[in-house]
Amino acid sequence: MVVHLNAIGPVSLVIIGVVALLIFGPKKLPELGKALGSTLREFKKGTSGLIDDEDTKKTVIEHKDIDKDKENK
Repeated sequence: MVVHLNAIGPVSLVIIGVVALLIFGPKKLPELGKALGSTLREFKKGTSGLIDDEDTKKTVIEHKDIDKDKENK
């Protein structure tokens, strides 16, 4: 199941904000926002490393295929 951020409208964001405010209170909400931001930042750093690894693996495999083609000729 894929959920696109475009599917969340402004009304939904307001409702989510009000519910979060009621649950956590106005003092805890900024702390939670900071924690969420740092978590997302770390996740992006981790996934960008994986993407770089995949690109490197793909490049190595392509070079191996080129070397095999050269040997076969």
